[in-house]
Amino acid sequence: MAITATAATNGVSVASSPASTSVADATVTSERFLKLLVAQMRNQDPLSPMDNAQVTSQMAQINTVSGIEKLNATVQGLSTQFMQLQAVQGAALVGRDVIVAGNKLDIDATAAIGQGGFELAGPADAVKVEILSPSGAVLQTINLGAEGAGMHSFDWPAGTATNASGLTFRVGATRGGVAMPVTALMRDRVGAISTSGNTFNLELENSGTVAYSAVKAFN
Repeated sequence: MAITATAATNGVSVASSPASTSVADATVTSERFLKLLVAQMRNQDPLSPMDNAQVTSQMAQINTVSGIEKLNATVQGLSTQFMQLQAVQGAALVGRDVIVAGNKLDIDATAAIGQGGFELAGPADAVKVEILSPSGAVLQTINLGAEGAGMHSFDWPAGTATNASGLTFRVGATRGGVAMPVTALMRDRVGAISTSGNTFNLELENSGTVAYSAVKAFN
């Protein structure tokens, strides 16, 4: 009998059924093999009977296949249970801010400050941030100087600008006069969580669906 477990909380619902099909298939395969083996032994040539080593080898093979099927079913069941537990725990993330890859400027209208971030794969001699209008025009350039490897943030005096202004930013970094990889980071808010296959996803207000593993930090 298949047992179906459903977890639902804070707008997320995850339903799954443990994998019993593989075990059932393995059982059927074993029964068929044994029936064929018995029939083969009954109808064998008495003058040339089956070799005991051959029978033992065939039995070992079917046991190995059956064991692998059962192991796969067990692992799949554990994976399903883990996804359910992760989804239930992940419901606590709804309404929280996360840091993900992106270049949308986050503006605190009360403090009149725009914020963004970036991640460097290695130390840089010079880092600059360009604040961009919705059309892509450079509104202001911020020279941050030398920065070490890792994640960094910056503040920009936003004046009367708000999140509705649609401002973005661009980050450039060089070392020894050579451009180096840099990833722009932005703050986003978790609106819901979802699961797809074996992937746990966050539904973000601005970035859409993002894998949980893609989140750089939580605020």
